[in-house]
Amino acid sequence: MTVYLQLILFSSFVGLVWLIKASPVVRYYLKFSAYYGIVMVGSLFLIPVFIFHPFSVHNFVIGSHCFRWITHLIGVKWIIQNPDYLESEEPCIIVSNHQSSLDVLGLFQIWPKMGKCTVIARNAVFWVWPMGFAAWLAGLIFIPRAKSKADRAKTIINDVADQLAPQTKLWVFPEGTRKDTGIIHEFKNGAFHAAILAQLPIQPVIFTRYYFIDSVNKRFDPGVVIIHALKPISTIGLTVDEDLVATRALVHTEMNRAFKDINFDLLKNSNYTHDR
Repeated sequence: MTVYLQLILFSSFVGLVWLIKASPVVRYYLKFSAYYGIVMVGSLFLIPVFIFHPFSVHNFVIGSHCFRWITHLIGVKWIIQNPDYLESEEPCIIVSNHQSSLDVLGLFQIWPKMGKCTVIARNAVFWVWPMGFAAWLAGLIFIPRAKSKADRAKTIINDVADQLAPQTKLWVFPEGTRKDTGIIHEFKNGAFHAAILAQLPIQPVIFTRYYFIDSVNKRFDPGVVIIHALKPISTIGLTVDEDLVATRALVHTEMNRAFKDINFDLLKNSNYTHDR
């Protein structure tokens, strides 16, 4: 009986390996399932740890060390450019484009460099348990997503920025909604409103495209993502009434330009030939 069981297990393993290599669709779903599954299960074990220091942003660094290895499992390589900007202990508002749930895996790669940093997320994330509960204990900040509550969301961001602990950074996705269309979409005002009111520098960060993932054709090949930190933009002396729109436009222009240039260089120097 034991021999038969071993044969069945061995055959299943060989069959699974063959499916992963032979079927891009199977590989696509297995990689995302592994990513989500490990984060969910890992969150269960982190909750008791976070309870001892609830809402401390140091919990994010602990979580990052637990989850960052997933990148090797699913075949994603991260390259961090200008890490010195992220390692600065000066509090700031970090703004970044948002394309995929894999952006969180990218955050896991840089959180140990950033140190004290928390993130703004929509309320719905809290209900993705156990991950949402663990994120809440770690100090993630949840705000309303509905358009009718935009002013409320902006007020929350302002309040959070005013109350940031010393040397704490606040990460915001100013596009609001996750989009993977090859461009950086229009920014909402909240992050820039908060940065100007608190007179905190704005730290732009871009993630290059996930060119190796095709959600339409269910393809997830090995690939490289560059996390590029741009030069911080000072808000000292700026006012909301006079400088909000111009500051938002400046940051968007700089990020969009860098996004296009770095993506062009990345694809030009890669061996990836599959058309999106």
